[in-house]
Amino acid sequence: MKRSIKYIFGSVLILFASACSDSFLDKEPISNFSGQGFYKKPSDAQAGVNGIYNSMQSLFRLNFAYWGEGRADNVLTRHSGDPFALQQNALTPIINSARWDNFYTLISRANYAIKYTPQVFGDGESELKKQLLGQSRALRGITYFYLVRIWGQVPLVTEPYESVEQDVFVSRNTEAEVLAQVEEDLLFAVANAASSYSGARNRVLVTKGVAYAFLTQLYMWQKQYDKAIAAAEKVLADGQYSLVSMNDWNEIFVKGQSTESIFEVGYNEVQTNALRALYALGSDSDYVPSARFIASIEVGDLRKPRIYDITEVQPRKIWKFFGQGFKDESPDPSSNNIVLTRLADIILLKAEAHARLNQPTEALELLNRIRRRAGIAVLDEAAANNLYGTLVATVLHERSIELCFEGHRWFDLVRSGTAIATMKPINGLSSEDNLVWPLHESATLRNLNLKQNEFYK
Repeated sequence: MKRSIKYIFGSVLILFASACSDSFLDKEPISNFSGQGFYKKPSDAQAGVNGIYNSMQSLFRLNFAYWGEGRADNVLTRHSGDPFALQQNALTPIINSARWDNFYTLISRANYAIKYTPQVFGDGESELKKQLLGQSRALRGITYFYLVRIWGQVPLVTEPYESVEQDVFVSRNTEAEVLAQVEEDLLFAVANAASSYSGARNRVLVTKGVAYAFLTQLYMWQKQYDKAIAAAEKVLADGQYSLVSMNDWNEIFVKGQSTESIFEVGYNEVQTNALRALYALGSDSDYVPSARFIASIEVGDLRKPRIYDITEVQPRKIWKFFGQGFKDESPDPSSNNIVLTRLADIILLKAEAHARLNQPTEALELLNRIRRRAGIAVLDEAAANNLYGTLVATVLHERSIELCFEGHRWFDLVRSGTAIATMKPINGLSSEDNLVWPLHESATLRNLNLKQNEFYK
């Protein structure tokens, strides 16, 4: 028995990280090492943190769209597998998007970095030590935030596994316990991460602005609207972020690292993602715009022809991530960065928070910034209520269009309490217990302390 436990630990203790280089995205092949034996000098700590970012590339390369869009109303699919299961609300414990392995690989790497980075720098103050710890804590917090939104209760692991005395058969923690750790990690990053970095690293490494942006998302999820407004104000006051012009809207995703971007998962020709398979392969892509989404776009919206080919009755691909008129249907992986959060996201979250606090003047000013750029009429409260019923619903509609296919829509439906009303006519969703994913059978078979989510028992 002890031997088998050691084997489990041996699997968990493998830590992957990239060698240091001048550019974060210019990585050497991945190497394996034990945390205890590897962290000896500052460059090792940097390599360990690079390994956390490397995990993010694997984690989000495909599933960001499955988790954030696949179960919502803006997409249509003809594909089998996860795309069809998610759209039909036919989730089972064997679908690939129910796996959380990559989440806990990232968390393991972060836990090693958090424990060992201080040791290689000694007792003295070091700006690099603070920045590396800030990045590690933020990345762990962001990861747990996704875990809670997808599965609900999840195991909270904050120490690296280094001894057979540690309990590997962990149970699930409450959502409140995990989200408290998320907040603690992000607040630590606010205090310790760098304000900015030079060159191309500035949108793919964690900064204070990234931490504030995810705090805004966290507080909106928790319905702590005053806190969400305060965090969003920190982002809006940061001079390095500004909305791009409508002419450059697609460039946010095609080229990446725009002034509007806050945090992107960085990719290149070596570390690639599945954006093309998700959205660009003509009649064979995972997702195309649904008829419901197309009908929801207001007349004259300048974003519409930048999202898909408006000359097609049923658009065959999504142009948003590749540029207006994109025709290349190569099945090759994509090197585009994946934008996890940008300024328009935070502006609209702040607008929603004001609307929920019955502060229409502030909400409308922010909402109309986005509408004005899109070339559609600015609204007063009466016009918003006439169009969409309430000011909150108006902001949520604007998020649906502005942030379409970026991985926000499902989470917006869940946190706003509109998922069942929206999806029941489409796929029969009717139970609050059905809003989370099932735990993959590989997790529940390995660890009998993990109890399946109630709806999927």
